[in-house]
Amino acid sequence: MRHKSLLRSDIAWSNANAIGVHGYDLCNDLMGEVNFGDMAFLEVTGRLPDLNESRLFNALLVTLVEHGIVPSTLAARMTYAGAPEAMQAAVAAGLLGLGSVFVGSTEGSAKMLAAALPKDDTQNGKLEKSLSDLAQAIVQAHRDQKKFVPGVGHPIHKPVDPRTLRLFAIAKQTGFHGRYVELMQCVSDAASAAYGKSLPINATGAIGALCCEMGLSWKVSSGLGVMARAVGLVGHILEEAVQPMAMELWHRTEDEATEHSRGKLRSKGV
Repeated sequence: MRHKSLLRSDIAWSNANAIGVHGYDLCNDLMGEVNFGDMAFLEVTGRLPDLNESRLFNALLVTLVEHGIVPSTLAARMTYAGAPEAMQAAVAAGLLGLGSVFVGSTEGSAKMLAAALPKDDTQNGKLEKSLSDLAQAIVQAHRDQKKFVPGVGHPIHKPVDPRTLRLFAIAKQTGFHGRYVELMQCVSDAASAAYGKSLPINATGAIGALCCEMGLSWKVSSGLGVMARAVGLVGHILEEAVQPMAMELWHRTEDEATEHSRGKLRSKGV
C-alpha cells in the first residue's frame, strides 16, 4: 500500500468552544478588534499587519471596490435579473469577468515587476541594469510578443489616474515607495515613448507595484481584486433590487441590435 502524506492546513480550526484563525481566537482576538482589510491581510500572509501595512493594504482594497457601471457590474445585474433568489450567482457572474483587461492586470504588473527585479536585488541594492534599462527591456519584450504592457494606460483616466496618485502618496507616508514603484514609473515612461502616446500608470499597475513593495506574492494581487470587487458587486445587486436597470438594458439592446433585420424573412428556396 502506497504511503499517503497527511492532509494539512494551517489556516483555521474549530471545536465546540472556539474557532482559531492563524493562531488567533476568532471571537476574542479578531471580532471587534480588527477591520476587514486587516483580516484579509491575515488570511493571505498568516499574520496581522502593522499600522503602516494596515493603512496601505486597506487602501489597495478600497481602490478596487467600485468603478461604476462596468462589465462586471453589468454581468452581476443581468444575472440577478434572471435569478433574484441567488445573490451568490450574481456576484460570481461579475467576478468571472475579472481578467487581463479588467482588474486582472494587477497580477500581470506585479508578476512583471517581481520577475524583472528580484527581491534579493532590491535588498542588496545591486542591479545589473538600471531601472530605465530594465523598463526598456520589459516594454520591448511585450512589443515583440504583441502583448499589452500591464499596468499602464486607461480609457477614462487621462492624463493621470487619480487613484495612482493617491496610492503612491500613501505609499510614501507609510514607507513603501521604493524600487518597484520607481520601476513601474520607468515602465510607464518607456511604454509612452515606444507607443507614441501617454500611458500613465493605472490603478492596477500601482497596486501591482505596491504588492511587491510590501513583500506580497504576485499571486496575491489578483486575489485583492476579487475580494474588493465582490463587495462592490453586492452593492450593485442591492441597488438593482430597488432601482433596476437590467431588464431595460436587455430590451433596449435587443431592439437596437435587431432593428435592421426585424420582419425580414428569407423566401423559400433562398
